[in-house]
Amino acid sequence: MAKKIFVAATGQNCGKTTISISLMHQARKKYKRVGFVKPFGPKVLLYDDFMVDMDALLMAKAFGMEEDIALMSPVALHRDFTKDYLAGKLDDLSLSDCILEAVRELENKYDFLIIEGAGHGGVGAVIGLSNAKVAKLIDAPVVIVSESGIGKVIDAVHLNLALYEREGADVRGIIVNKMMPSKKEVTCKYLKRAFEPKIKVIDGFNYSPILANPTLSHISKLFDLPLQGDHQQKSRIIHNIQLGAASSQRVVDGLLDSTLMIVTSSRDELIVTLSSLYHIPAYKEKIAGIVLSGHAPVSEVTQQILFDSGIPFIRVEETTADVFTALSDDVAKITYEDQEKLNWIMANAEKDVDFSAIDALL
Repeated sequence: MAKKIFVAATGQNCGKTTISISLMHQARKKYKRVGFVKPFGPKVLLYDDFMVDMDALLMAKAFGMEEDIALMSPVALHRDFTKDYLAGKLDDLSLSDCILEAVRELENKYDFLIIEGAGHGGVGAVIGLSNAKVAKLIDAPVVIVSESGIGKVIDAVHLNLALYEREGADVRGIIVNKMMPSKKEVTCKYLKRAFEPKIKVIDGFNYSPILANPTLSHISKLFDLPLQGDHQQKSRIIHNIQLGAASSQRVVDGLLDSTLMIVTSSRDELIVTLSSLYHIPAYKEKIAGIVLSGHAPVSEVTQQILFDSGIPFIRVEETTADVFTALSDDVAKITYEDQEKLNWIMANAEKDVDFSAIDALL
C-alpha cells in the first residue's frame, strides 16, 4: 500500500500545484513509483476523449503518466456539473465510489501517492464532497498550503482546520508558500509558535515572479484568441505589462525586461517600430510581444511588417482599457506547456521545499 499525502490549501492561488510538482520531483528520487490524483477538478480540458482536470493533465504530461490520466482525474466537473447534480440528474452516479476506486487502484500501483485538493477545505461541498470530506474518505494525511504572512495565515488555517477536524481528517502540516526571503525567518518563527508541536510548519517556495507571471500562451488562452508570430515563444514569461500610449520614442526608452506591450491598432508607427526592433537581440529581450487592441483595422503595410518580423502578437477587439484590466486582474496558473516554469520548480525544489520533513509526517 502506498504512502500518501493530501495537498490542501487555505484558498486559491496559494501555490498548491507548485508544491505538488515539487513533491513529485523529489519523491521520485526516493520512491521507485510515484503517482498523482486530483479527486475532483473544477477546471477541465478534453484530452484523449476524456474530460480531465487541467492539473491532472499537467502532472501526466510533465512526468510521463498519460496512461493513468483517467484514474488521475476520476471526477471532472464540467461547466454544468453542479447544476445537474443539484437538479438530481446525476443521482445514479456515485462520486464517492469513483474517487475511492481510482485512489485504491493508484495505491496498489504506486509506492507514494500525491493527492491534490481543489481550493480551500470547503470546495466541493456543492456536490457533497468537500476537500475535507475527501481527505477523510481516502484516509490521507493532510498538509495545508498557505500564502505567506502571520496573522492572515493563522486565521486562514484555523478557518480550514475547523472543517477538516469536523470531518475527522488528519491535518499534520502547513506549508508556507510565496515567502519574501527578508521576512522568512520572522514569519516562520511566529507561525511555529502558533501551530507547533501539534501541526508542523514547513517552508515552501520563496516568492518568484517567474511563477507568478503569465506566459504568452496563457495570455492567448485568456482572450481565447490565437497567438500569431513566432510560436516558439509561447512559453516565454511576461515580467512586465506596459501601455503604448506615449510617443514611439518614449515607449522604446521605457521598455522593461520581457514586456508585453498593449498597443492600439491604429498606432501604425509604434507597431512598425516595435516590429523592427524585435530583430535586435537587446530589444528582443525586452519585447515579449504585443496585444493589438481596438476596433480600428491595422493598415495593410503595417500588418505585413508585423508578420515579417516574427514578433508574437494577439489581435483583440476590446479597448485598451479593457485589455489592461483583464491582464491586471488575471492570475496565471501553470500548465503543461509552461516548460520554463516547470524547469524552475524542479531546479529549486530541493533548496526551497523540505521533502524529508514532509515525508516524515506520513
